[in-house]
Amino acid sequence: MPPIAGGLLETKGISTRTITSLLRQSIPTPSTKSLVGSMSMQASKKYKNFDKPQQFYMNSSNSARESESHYLPQKHQLVNHLCSNDTFGSRNSPHQVSDIQYCTLESSSVAGSYGIRQSPSISLSSTTGSSVSQHDSLSDNTYGSPASVSCLTEDPNDLKHKMRELETAMLGSEMDNGDSFETTFDRQLFLEPEKWKLLEIVRGDLKKGLIACARAVEDDDLMMAELLMTELRQMVSVSGEPIQRLGAYLLEGLIARVASTGSSIYKALKCKEPTSSELLSYMHILYEVCPYFKFGYFSANGAIAEALKGENAVHIIDFQIAQGSQWISLIQALAARPGGPPRVRITGIDDSISEYARGSGLHVVGQRLSRLAQSCNVPFEFHAAPLSGDKVHVEHLFVHPGEALAVNFAYQLHHMPDESVSTENHRDRILRMVKSLSPKVVTLVEQESNTNTAPFFPRFLETLDYYTAIFESIDAVLPRDHKERISVEQHCLARDIVNVIACEGAERVERHELLGKWKSRFRMAGFSPYPLSPFVNATIKSLLENYCEHYKLEDRDEALYLGWKNRVLSVSCAWL
Repeated sequence: MPPIAGGLLETKGISTRTITSLLRQSIPTPSTKSLVGSMSMQASKKYKNFDKPQQFYMNSSNSARESESHYLPQKHQLVNHLCSNDTFGSRNSPHQVSDIQYCTLESSSVAGSYGIRQSPSISLSSTTGSSVSQHDSLSDNTYGSPASVSCLTEDPNDLKHKMRELETAMLGSEMDNGDSFETTFDRQLFLEPEKWKLLEIVRGDLKKGLIACARAVEDDDLMMAELLMTELRQMVSVSGEPIQRLGAYLLEGLIARVASTGSSIYKALKCKEPTSSELLSYMHILYEVCPYFKFGYFSANGAIAEALKGENAVHIIDFQIAQGSQWISLIQALAARPGGPPRVRITGIDDSISEYARGSGLHVVGQRLSRLAQSCNVPFEFHAAPLSGDKVHVEHLFVHPGEALAVNFAYQLHHMPDESVSTENHRDRILRMVKSLSPKVVTLVEQESNTNTAPFFPRFLETLDYYTAIFESIDAVLPRDHKERISVEQHCLARDIVNVIACEGAERVERHELLGKWKSRFRMAGFSPYPLSPFVNATIKSLLENYCEHYKLEDRDEALYLGWKNRVLSVSCAWL
């Protein structure tokens, strides 16, 4: 798609400068009423096909204060009232509007020509890990009141001002960026009363503002969406309260969705940032401060150990082995089994995300687990299957007769595209394939969230609710000034948030389902529930004693539910 500017007129042989000149010669000096009416008509035409917002990208840093600078607003603000006799203070003069552009990922250059002018994106991550220095803080934004409507018409330069707006309405982004404040102000002149009221509500409630912005995006009301985004930029912060930090990433997702760059941002975050050693460090911090991963690993290992009890040869297939950390405790437990350990074989399935995080291929995982097994006197063999889960077929799994088989899906099955994405429906195909191997047990650990087939707006609300609990739980452990907390949230959580909000179709890979839907899929594939032993439940309860009291564990419907306060976050169950 070509850049949107004044090119539409020029393709018909009329230059934009010619149009401007003709307009200035032909339009008489209007009265107050006719001028405002004319401008209202022009603005409505302009925003009917409003340009998509643009994102700018640059490097960002690891320091909390420098990272926060990416989320600070420009020096101008949306005006608060239409009719006021006050004049703007000098810091709010349109001639002093800062032209600094906040920048994030280089991948967003694909959106470079489709921008809402002066609507820079907030920062998710960078390509180098360094940052531009922070510029003016929120306290530098002096709130002023606009001139009244009468002042607009009595000012001797008003016609020039309105002509400039008329040119902008016709010529779009060919106009220079210096009129950013003026156009933002004039857009508000044409808001319906209920939208004025909404803007006032948003200024005092970040959560309501995020929801209103998502609704505007859903309704394709891009003028309102941009006004709300301008307000929200002043309210979010990567070093603030949980809702402010989450709001920063949700806002990035909304901007990316409007600009149709969600996939580019997701891929850049997945593949380029940060280095593998840094990412491992951030993942380890999240693993230690929140019990979600330990909950999943311990509950799955308990079910596997119970199902494989008494077997002499066991084979475990892990559908995303990552670092292989889940199997350390299981190998140690099997080594202590009365009568001696069984022969253990692990097939590790991998994808580019895990390989990038490790900084190397699956052989590193095999070597690590082999050394551990040798130290525990456990006969061990490792097989690598370096491909994404939806590409797996029976021939990749190295199944041998006489082995007791266990299959593990820990926070992985929701990445498989289902019938809503692909006619192949890999989600159900994989389950049928696994069932055909007659496993002793299949373990499932997933986020308890409904983002798979939900339309955009309900999906946004679900994401807001789910990740509010996640960010609150992190806040209970890591202090606001923790030097690596921002990086942990950016690189371990933000990528998924942006993908859920900004992407659709095959590009949206974060597709969570509730346990009820997973149960239907497992039953259709021929599985029956495998009850978890009371020992697993007791182990998880003991684990949670080391964490905040707000974590809740519930054993019901043949599954374990882990939640934060009243929100269920993860669920674990087993099948045979």
